[in-house]
Amino acid sequence: MKRFPILLGVTAVALMSFGGRTPLDVERRENPAFMNGPMPWADSVLQSLSTEERIAQLMMVAAWSNKGREHVREIEDLVRQRNIGGLIFFQGGPARQAILTNRYQRLARTPLLVGMDLEWGLAMRLDSTMRFPKQMTLGALQSEEQIEAMGGEIARQMKRLGVQVSFSPVADVNNNPANPVINDRSFGEGRELVARKSIAYMRGLQNAGVIATAKHFPGHGDTDSDSHLGLPLIAQTRARLDSLELYPFERMVAEGLSAVMVGHLEVPALDTTPGMPSTLSHNIVSDLLEKELGFKGLIFTDALNMKGVANADKPGEIELRALLAGNDVLLFPQDPVKAIDRIMQAVDSGIVPREMIDHKCLKLLRAKEWAGLAKLRPVVVANIADELNLPAAKWLRRSLYQNAITLLRNEHVLPIRRVDSLRIASLAIGDTAHGVFQQYLGRYARISEFHCDKVLNADSAEVLMHRLKDYDLVIASVHGTTFRADKEFGVPQITLDFLRRLGDQQRTVFCLFANPYRLSQAYGAQRLSGLVVAYEENDDTQDLVAQMLFGAIPSRGHLPVTASSFFKVGDGLALEPMDRLTYTQPEANGVVTTDLKRIDAIVEDAIAKKAFPGCEVLVARGGDVLWNKAYGHTTYGGRRVRPDDIYDLASVTKVVGTTLAVMKLTEQGRMDLDKDLGTYLPELAAKHPVHGRVQLRDLLTHQAGMVAFVPYFRSLVRTGSLRADVFADTVDHVHTVRVAEGVYMKPAYQDSLWAAMLAAPVAPRGNYLYSDLDFHLLARVVERVSGTTLDAYLDSTFYRPLGLATMGFRPWQRFPKDRIMPTEDDHAFRMRLIQGDVHDQGAAMLGGVAGHAGLFSNASDLAVIMRMLLNGGTYAGVRYLNDSTIAEFTKCQFCKPTAAAGPGGKDNRRGLGWDKPQPPGKPGPACECVSYLSFGHTGFTGTQIWADPADSTIYVFLSNRINPDADNKGLSELNIRTRIQEVVHDAVAARARPIRKPSR
Repeated sequence: MKRFPILLGVTAVALMSFGGRTPLDVERRENPAFMNGPMPWADSVLQSLSTEERIAQLMMVAAWSNKGREHVREIEDLVRQRNIGGLIFFQGGPARQAILTNRYQRLARTPLLVGMDLEWGLAMRLDSTMRFPKQMTLGALQSEEQIEAMGGEIARQMKRLGVQVSFSPVADVNNNPANPVINDRSFGEGRELVARKSIAYMRGLQNAGVIATAKHFPGHGDTDSDSHLGLPLIAQTRARLDSLELYPFERMVAEGLSAVMVGHLEVPALDTTPGMPSTLSHNIVSDLLEKELGFKGLIFTDALNMKGVANADKPGEIELRALLAGNDVLLFPQDPVKAIDRIMQAVDSGIVPREMIDHKCLKLLRAKEWAGLAKLRPVVVANIADELNLPAAKWLRRSLYQNAITLLRNEHVLPIRRVDSLRIASLAIGDTAHGVFQQYLGRYARISEFHCDKVLNADSAEVLMHRLKDYDLVIASVHGTTFRADKEFGVPQITLDFLRRLGDQQRTVFCLFANPYRLSQAYGAQRLSGLVVAYEENDDTQDLVAQMLFGAIPSRGHLPVTASSFFKVGDGLALEPMDRLTYTQPEANGVVTTDLKRIDAIVEDAIAKKAFPGCEVLVARGGDVLWNKAYGHTTYGGRRVRPDDIYDLASVTKVVGTTLAVMKLTEQGRMDLDKDLGTYLPELAAKHPVHGRVQLRDLLTHQAGMVAFVPYFRSLVRTGSLRADVFADTVDHVHTVRVAEGVYMKPAYQDSLWAAMLAAPVAPRGNYLYSDLDFHLLARVVERVSGTTLDAYLDSTFYRPLGLATMGFRPWQRFPKDRIMPTEDDHAFRMRLIQGDVHDQGAAMLGGVAGHAGLFSNASDLAVIMRMLLNGGTYAGVRYLNDSTIAEFTKCQFCKPTAAAGPGGKDNRRGLGWDKPQPPGKPGPACECVSYLSFGHTGFTGTQIWADPADSTIYVFLSNRINPDADNKGLSELNIRTRIQEVVHDAVAARARPIRKPSR
């Protein structure tokens, strides 16, 4: 396709500033593709049609796929008896529309041209289909390439559905914030911006074989009324129209635009007839569009049932007048039969030349031939829903939203960096529950959540202001927004006034998931610490804004309109990303979603076989989270699992808890792994000299000779009940140790537990035996060396600085019970369902904090730790561990040094704390697909984490397989965790693009 040189656009701008016609008047324009070259099918069909049928071809009647049999019969009659030219489909569903399209096309003697209003994709009319961004959102993009790609994808979906015409893009320049009907349907207020982006959208459609239709000629942007309800007046001079409203249309015509839709507008500067709709104006359609602008493509009327034109005359006469004005296709005639008959009368009486009918019909038939109707095939209904919702298209949509996010204010608060030193609150206005935006914020930091209605009374507002006062930063967001200007875009003035007061009180970042025009009355917004415009409210925008606030993704958007005197068109601050986990789709990393979807089948089968009631699977690669999906229910019959649910990690505590602490203290020189326990716990060595001689390295590799565990808790149960001399139902000054909700123990029995563990026999070192006792002892060393408790040390050194919102011990102290996945219905010890307290009995007796168990977390927090380790010990610009420390702890410690094919040590595959894969042919914690560089751990409750430096892959599996019964072996018997891991590594190996390996 021909491209005009850039110089031409610059010259046009200069001349049009004087109100004259642009050089585009005299340049050769590119005709629509269907007007070039021979079209033998069109010529042949034209000869087969009677004059009445040629008139009927110019009718595009309204059809729905969600109406009843009577409506279907009406369409069938029009197709059979009148041979109408086309259909414009409105609401319904894709499969239903496909079935009806096939039905109508089978009845048609001449194939029907099918069109739809699809400005933001099929979802504008159909359920179960993809919704792309509104055009104002796209106006914020700094590149047109993705818009062209979007046009191509929408065209693909249309062709899959049997649709040939898209009544898009909107080429109106929206320079009136009060415009009730165009507004966010326009790319913006600048003619160049609108022209560029309209051309990009047009190219995407037309290069994929779909007819693009620019609307609403001659420009519907500067109106404050809706043409569906009346006739808007465009009271501008011809010079102004030439320099602004007409410019995008003229540019598109020059680029080979296929079709134009004429709007219902009164434009006195172009036609002085009072009350004349542009749709019925010869001056506007024939003289201006066809002759002056040189347009050769199809000219559609806007829907002729709209009040903007319907009041101008009666049915039949309106269609005749529209045809005489120069329109080719009469869209949505109120009475198609009456319209055909009236136009036929006009032809017979000589009012309408037959040559006009022939010319317009041939043009339409050429368009049909170009669009593929000469070789029409039925729409395949099977799999249509899946094929209209391809993962690659969802990735494109997400990318569009991401690149549109516009940062308007940033007073040194974004991206949010030191999450350990900031008290952050999230205020969700209009969202009274734990909404998705707050869930997404919680992936990056510990957030205190607040909620309120949009309309607060004075007392409630004061209470809320007081509660927020102690926070260092408030992230405020308004939810339940709308596109309607007459509804304040869903953001009441009282809400904006409250935000102004909040911003004056303390550092506040306001995230606007609505039209930026709402800022026109956001007094004080220019004083906010941060202001982000996301244009629309949906799951993608809320996810992406949360990521941008914490520096996981950049901010690149610029305002396409002037929002207020402080925020003008073109404003937008760049924000560079930092190294935090990015949540995206597999395609962003070169992986294909369908390859990973095999996970769904494995998990669903496991749930059906009751291997566990619910689980979460997370897959990341190179800092990108590609899969983060929750499955099943919290219990059999409980609520649906959410991705931010919190799980008992069981023995995963050993590595993301105790081992991390040992790694840090070792690299600081405060611990020496080749020293013995007696060096750090001399009082223990004095009483238990055998234990005192055990080396820390042997404890970390489970070859210190310790027994696996000591079930001391059994001695505290008598005839199916807890001993009354040890436990109480409520906490008091005697019973201070919580072992479960409603179960409190005397602290003296913690000493008894330790005594029982130390009384267990110790075998000679060197033989591998997985043991919890090893990590009980290591935790004591950590506490002695660090001078604080294990949980406090981990929280201050790793969890809080990393922004881990959920990871920690005793989650019942920090989260609602409903956020925590239930584990066993414990009939052996605590005699109740365990939820929020650690399942492991020994850890529970220690108050929920132990070296081998007790940590709780969601998948995202675990992924952050594994990313830090794969990234050489750094995360978000902060170093937590040295690369050499990670290399030492994650390598096999006792493998044969000459083993070329991997570990060959004597029955001990372990790293320091970390588990490692087994040699081929031996069952182990990981699949054979992982490399020997990989490391991870599993947990008794049904958990697993694994990282592989060879392909920068992180795999997290969390479940509560022990609910309701810890004896449930379905997870291991079905080999669920390793089967999923195989899917992950197969998907990465098969498709993924190369990625820079972290340093080692």
